[in-house]
Amino acid sequence: MNSFNDILAAPTIFRDRNVLSPHYLPETLPHREKEIERIMKAVSPALKGEKTRNLLIYGKTGTGKTCSVKYVMERLAEAGSEAKVKIAFINCRIYNSRYRILQKVVQDFLPQHDKAGCGLAFLYERILDWIEEDGKCFLFVLDEMDMVKDLDDLTYTLTRSNDEIKKGGVGLVGISNKLSFKDRLDPRTRSSLFETEMVFSPYTSYQLKEILKHRVSKGFAEGSVDEAAINLAAAIAAQDNGDARYALKLLQKAGELADEQKAKVLLDTHVEDARKNVDEDVSYEAISTLPRHQQIVLCAIASLQLEGSRYSRLGDNGDSGDNGLLSGEVYDKYLQAARRFRTEGRSARWYREYLQDLEMLGLITMVESGRGQRGHTRFIKLAYSPQKIMKLIETNILGEGTGAVA
Repeated sequence: MNSFNDILAAPTIFRDRNVLSPHYLPETLPHREKEIERIMKAVSPALKGEKTRNLLIYGKTGTGKTCSVKYVMERLAEAGSEAKVKIAFINCRIYNSRYRILQKVVQDFLPQHDKAGCGLAFLYERILDWIEEDGKCFLFVLDEMDMVKDLDDLTYTLTRSNDEIKKGGVGLVGISNKLSFKDRLDPRTRSSLFETEMVFSPYTSYQLKEILKHRVSKGFAEGSVDEAAINLAAAIAAQDNGDARYALKLLQKAGELADEQKAKVLLDTHVEDARKNVDEDVSYEAISTLPRHQQIVLCAIASLQLEGSRYSRLGDNGDSGDNGLLSGEVYDKYLQAARRFRTEGRSARWYREYLQDLEMLGLITMVESGRGQRGHTRFIKLAYSPQKIMKLIETNILGEGTGAVA
């Protein structure tokens, strides 16, 4: 096989691989009907020219938050074409400040005002003028809202803008993977932002099975996926926080393995074989999108794990064992690494929160010190290769080259 024609002509059990992508928006979203209805009710006032209620949506990765919001926004845009409804869907991992978000809106809707060096006030005033000229209802949909660096300032700007608009209004829909991020906000921001809150629960094994069956019918050739494979993929994903993205990725990788083996049917054995690769892919993808300080903590853990702990185990029996790294020494290493990456280290309180986030993502494991320990601490271990993690963070993410954190 040495040409694209040969590759494209090779037999495959896939019908449309795109259907298995997390970015694919299906015509229906099984088991999210109630959530979709609540979102529709929150934004429906826009169709009457009224301000919508600010809405904040929480839920772990793969629980259908973004898909559900996009589903509703597509229908709102269609229904509101004559009602002057406009929507900006913004990925806050990329546009992560008040200035960049307003600049993105100007680029998309008012390109004539997109000029180098424009100040924040200029962008803000142009957007308000544009809304007010015909009484638009404008919705800011902020995906991964917790990534905005100056979220207090952004929220204040957007919510207070309605006091300056005589015709039309501004609404806010925020999406976040973290239930705890609102605790960092100013109380006034919280009161103005969280008019309506929703939590998307993880999918159950049964719900995941229904979702996978729906995607399999469109993504794979008829009869090419054994039901046992669907059941296993759903069960594995249900154990891993009910993540539909993970389930779809597992099935896609299993399909690729089946193609490599020239198998006509995707079996549960293919799903089992795919699991290790997908676990690693998902973890490294998660690392690539972590906030900077969490990456530095992870890099510090990897460096210490390669070097070996500076302290012996604190057990009374003197056994050095493989208990993991002490939380305190990891914090010291994090502060060193932060300086190396020209970043100001955060307090121990923030550090503990970073550890909790990394544990929740399955990137580290933590065990509380038991009987016989001097004082109370935690032992920390990486769940994946420290060499690979350091290379990924240093080279691809932080752009610092290779080598241990000194």
